[in-house]
Amino acid sequence: MDADQEKDLQKFLKNVDEITNLIQEMNSDDPVVQQNAVLETEKRLLLMEEDQEEDECRTTLNKTVISPPQTAVKSAEEVNSEAFLASVEKDAKERAKRRRENKVLADALKDKGNEAFAEGNYETAILHYSEGLEKLKDVKVLYTNRAQCDEKCTKAYFHMGKANLALKNYSVSRECYKKILEINPKLQTQVKDYLNQVDLQEKADLQEKEAHELLDSGKNTAVNTKNLLETLSKPDQIPLFYAGGIEILTEMIKECTEQTLFRMHDGFSIISDNEVIRRCFSTAGKDAIEETVCVSVLKLWQAVCCGNEENQRVLVMHPDRARLLATLLSSKVLAIRQQSLALLLQLAQTESGRSLIISHLDLTRLLEALVSFLDFSDKEANTAMGLFTDLALEERFQVWFQANLPGVLPAVTGVLKTDPKVSSSSALCQCIAIMGNLSAEPATRRHMAACEEFGDGCLSLLARCEENVDLFREVIYTLLGLMMNLCLQAPFVSEVWAVEVSRRCLSLLNSQDGGILTRAAGVLSRTLSSSLKIVEEALQAGVVKKMMKFLKTGGETASRYAVKILAICTNSYHEAREEVIRLDKKLSIMMKLLSSEDEVLVGNAALCLGNCMEVPNVASSLLKTDLLQVLLRLAGSDTQKTAVQVNAGIALGKLCTAEPRFAAQLRKLHGLEILNSTMKYISDS
Repeated sequence: MDADQEKDLQKFLKNVDEITNLIQEMNSDDPVVQQNAVLETEKRLLLMEEDQEEDECRTTLNKTVISPPQTAVKSAEEVNSEAFLASVEKDAKERAKRRRENKVLADALKDKGNEAFAEGNYETAILHYSEGLEKLKDVKVLYTNRAQCDEKCTKAYFHMGKANLALKNYSVSRECYKKILEINPKLQTQVKDYLNQVDLQEKADLQEKEAHELLDSGKNTAVNTKNLLETLSKPDQIPLFYAGGIEILTEMIKECTEQTLFRMHDGFSIISDNEVIRRCFSTAGKDAIEETVCVSVLKLWQAVCCGNEENQRVLVMHPDRARLLATLLSSKVLAIRQQSLALLLQLAQTESGRSLIISHLDLTRLLEALVSFLDFSDKEANTAMGLFTDLALEERFQVWFQANLPGVLPAVTGVLKTDPKVSSSSALCQCIAIMGNLSAEPATRRHMAACEEFGDGCLSLLARCEENVDLFREVIYTLLGLMMNLCLQAPFVSEVWAVEVSRRCLSLLNSQDGGILTRAAGVLSRTLSSSLKIVEEALQAGVVKKMMKFLKTGGETASRYAVKILAICTNSYHEAREEVIRLDKKLSIMMKLLSSEDEVLVGNAALCLGNCMEVPNVASSLLKTDLLQVLLRLAGSDTQKTAVQVNAGIALGKLCTAEPRFAAQLRKLHGLEILNSTMKYISDS
């Protein structure tokens, strides 16, 4: 028996054993075993079908057929095995025959479709392509051709753009991607990414062409770059050998040519795949030499990636290098941490670089590492927060942050536990500002507001900063901005939390800083209504007088917060109404607010005025004013905020109840009809 015959025999015997096992498993009492056996049988049938097709394309060899020795009596298992094999073989041949026949028909229909397409008869072409797919569903060209018949098929243009990009037909690829935008303008973000890929690849090709020419011309730096990479590719050298070579290479890379040659000659792989260098990076407690190797590699990557987007892509898109970058950022070695941060900050200077970081790095780990920099020097902390800010401005990061907030919330909550006395105030402000901006998204704000630890963290940090308001002025101001957003979310973490926040803000109303005053009033305007107890405390602390002062001297934002606080106070307590009248006898300040373009301000001013009508003789003192006409106009206006109409209508009712002469004026102006129309808003609310 020659070698081929022996090989065929062994293969046959192996198949018999495997199929026998499958039969036993198919007869098993365990349904899981049965199911797995059925799936494996179907898999083998497909493989045999493919092998059958391949065998029919080969030249048949005359081989001696080896029959197994006959036994007197065959077991039932052997009979079943032989029957099963015969069935499988017959089925495979029938399948192969049907496939050959269907392939001929599908090809013929494809040709007919192509002819119709060339004649511009797209409907007929689509019909032929579809009929071809009914004959054979795995002919990819039929799907592609059918898609091209539909001028509005964005997928077809995407595949055409991608194919032309692979063929380096850059202008054609751009036109395909631009066509997608014409068909569906909503795909602007995706098309922008596609076009960016075309630009980057075309730019990279030009760089490589120029680098080739300079290398062929014998330019020293080009030749030396190539030679040095070859030297560094030697395995199993001592760490200092690689550190020294990498430092020399870094000094040589001054222009795009050297950067491109580094990429063209697998510089990234030569460095990152080197076992000695990998050990230096993976060692937890690094010695001086290992630290030197790590730092030298990070500096090299900065040199080769500076302004070179293709090199940035090659660096970050490699999974191992992406994981390494996020890990090194939290290294215990200062120099490694600094160089890792410098590299990532360099990448984040461009839109494509930020996209690479967001798409390929472990963002949870990256965020945790960035906020940990708050415990280090001002320079490091500010640099880290600069990187955090650059990333947080990207829509993709915001989407990721919202989707992964439960996992990253502990890290951002930890920021609120930072001691402002030992941290960089400017870096801490930046970090809190980022959190404030992210909390503007309702879903993100909802998660933050629902986290008791996060809410307590805000209060705790505010209390620590209040110990020295002048020193931590910026931190307090920024933190109040975050808390204002949190207070938009109802219900609050708890009534106790809202009361404590209100007390802190009442204390801050004694500050001499205009920014802190305004934001403290803003937070208070959103928490004060949570408890009658805190309203009482606010009245005792002189909040009405302070808010009236805001209305006299403050800007529109401060006035908006102040009048809302006054509306809450006057809605609950008669002494608040009396104090407003005492401080604004003719209500001229409040009436002036009714002419504002800020509908929120107008609505609260109308509410406050209506509350003040309950003070005796106030309505009568206003008979010579145009208050009735102003309120009537507001009640019948078509404002976006229905609170304006409702509050103006309520104020009119209270005005006419307190002073009947206003009721007579209202009837003359046919104002009752307007008042009736505002009732629908009241009933709806």
